[in-house]
Amino acid sequence: MAGKKIIQIVGFQNSGKTTLITNLIKACREKGVSVGTIKHHGHGGKPERQVLNKDSEKHRLAGASVTAVEGAGTLHIEAMKDGWELEDILQIYGQLPIDIILVEGYKKMDFPKVVLLRNPQDEFLLQELSNIIAVISHEHLNCSTPFPVFGNDETERFVLWFMNKINGD
Repeated sequence: MAGKKIIQIVGFQNSGKTTLITNLIKACREKGVSVGTIKHHGHGGKPERQVLNKDSEKHRLAGASVTAVEGAGTLHIEAMKDGWELEDILQIYGQLPIDIILVEGYKKMDFPKVVLLRNPQDEFLLQELSNIIAVISHEHLNCSTPFPVFGNDETERFVLWFMNKINGD
């Protein structure tokens, strides 16, 4: 994976992960940065074709060069085996002409991650997850953090911060 940046976007369902990723894809594309996305189908079971296109299709329409969805051993970039680990998928992506990989989900992995919080009840994620680089919260946080915190209404400011971060690291 030399040369490719990997950033995770994590949070619970309906926290805004897909919307954020589509905004990041568009910003990257404007700067000539090619993007691949990987989505973890976290609702249990294999992603079905009609569901499949929901979020990954949004990624593609936003300008992602390659998209994938994984769930219960099914990886859509049409590849089948007993189970897919994120590392297996990243190895495939390592062969593709992309600059950055945005991963939606896989909370427990240790890549740099942006955590989306829907409400104060989600704040426990800040203690449980590793390698957090930023937080986007729908509500004011009840705790202090060592990383930047953005309000849900600060998309432009976050995207600017993100672009500076990926260009500076």
